[in-house]
Amino acid sequence: MIELWIPITIAAAFCQNLRSALQKHLTSKLSTSGATFVRFFYAVLPAWLYVWFLHDFVGLEMPDPHPLFFAYAALGGATQIAATALLVYLFAFRNFAVGTTYSKTETVQAAIFGIVILGDPLTAGAMVAIMISFVGVLAISAAKQAAGIRGIVLSLTSKPALIGLASGACFGVSAVSYRAASLSLGGEGFLIQAGFTLACVTIMQTVAMAIYMRSREPGQITAVLRNWKVAAVVGLSGMAASACWFTAMTIQNAAYVRALGQIELVFTFAASYFIFKEKSSHMELVGIGLVVAGIFVLLLNT
Repeated sequence: MIELWIPITIAAAFCQNLRSALQKHLTSKLSTSGATFVRFFYAVLPAWLYVWFLHDFVGLEMPDPHPLFFAYAALGGATQIAATALLVYLFAFRNFAVGTTYSKTETVQAAIFGIVILGDPLTAGAMVAIMISFVGVLAISAAKQAAGIRGIVLSLTSKPALIGLASGACFGVSAVSYRAASLSLGGEGFLIQAGFTLACVTIMQTVAMAIYMRSREPGQITAVLRNWKVAAVVGLSGMAASACWFTAMTIQNAAYVRALGQIELVFTFAASYFIFKEKSSHMELVGIGLVVAGIFVLLLNT
């Protein structure tokens, strides 16, 4: 029997892929911060409606939050914003692809932070699976630049690589913090735990980004409101993706969830090949094959 976190994670990766595609459409009308703000601002209402539905119609008891919950939620929200900001900063560098590749160490770092913060066990087989998938991601990234894998490895101490590692660390801390926040609520209803955590984090992130944009990018909030039709769909798809991520990470080790979530790369590859008729190099095909192999090994070991 398939464990529940598996289809939930696959749904999360699919919804995230959809959200990313819609966000790209908004970048021609909004700044990078504005397009990022959309995913939080327009997700607040759907997130709380989801919690209300779980409480009033499903009959799940509303969690009783406490200081530790808010500490983990705030840490998760802040590190997610920091991770995204670091990724955006990478685009200012000529060899930003190197840094982006190192940001993909998120899964490995999430495994380490999960052990340190929550004591989440990690089997040897799962660790092997995570490393196989990472090598696959490395191959996909190497296929897109002339230097190849050797160039990526030799660039380990470069500024973009270090920024990428910092971004991956922030994403890893964020994932583990969200899991810790949900689990700290206790109770038997993992759906309401995850939903309530998502709703609270979304408000925190919306307020933080609104304050930043008001002071640093005046006019962008108005632009976000003006483009509400597409932005609302982005927020809804983003909320659906986040709800699935939070739920899966409440059920299962965050590192396992993020590792399986790399199936998003397979969705992207399939769309580019079958819909946009884009050709892929042998290195990219090898990379996708390794990602899929890593996912299979992970599932066999969990």
